[in-house]
Amino acid sequence: MSASPTYLTARNEEIAPDSTPPQHNPARKDMTNDFEIRADYDRDSIVVYQAYSEQIAVPAVAAQRFVPPFSTNRMTWIKPSFRWLMHRSNWARKPGQERILAVRISRIGWAEALGQAVLTSPERRVYADSAEWRKLFAHAMVHVQWDPEYSLRDAKLDHRSIQVGLSRHIIDRYVDEWTLEIRDLTPLVHKMSAQLREGRADRAKALLPPERPYPLDAELAQRVGAS
Repeated sequence: MSASPTYLTARNEEIAPDSTPPQHNPARKDMTNDFEIRADYDRDSIVVYQAYSEQIAVPAVAAQRFVPPFSTNRMTWIKPSFRWLMHRSNWARKPGQERILAVRISRIGWAEALGQAVLTSPERRVYADSAEWRKLFAHAMVHVQWDPEYSLRDAKLDHRSIQVGLSRHIIDRYVDEWTLEIRDLTPLVHKMSAQLREGRADRAKALLPPERPYPLDAELAQRVGAS
């Protein structure tokens, strides 16, 4: 293979996922929750988050779909964890990540993406061996990586957060079929960030988007390495 898959991200996307490998502590009693999807969702849809420059975010919100200069020829990563994106975008302060978007997509689309996913590393809990993983990854249209979750205070937590990379072979479906709504959460992000700087973590916490364990059937859970 060529370069590590953790760097196969789109230039129109905010960042590559955290490449820190999972580290388990066998003594922990709550390990079953290490790889659990937590999200804001309802019966038909799920919210994923992305950070973009103003040049991409403003037209997307206006059109309620991703339009140029967003590129469908490169991989883009979607994440259901708001706090993870706050960590990686430094609360919308990193260059090119100044706008935080909440993208509501259909659960049908989310399931389709996960159903075609291959992890970015040959995890033994999912693949028989490295050879099996390499064969699958070579043709994967969707990449999945589990990265450390973070607290509002930017402390690394024990459990993992899922990141889903959509390749150019499937991104058109994300743009044209799965996306139901795009909201700009940047004002909320700035308000929460200010409250944290002022020592008002309780007020910031009260504004967090709701996230709860997302149900997966056994086949999808096994495919993406979920607990």
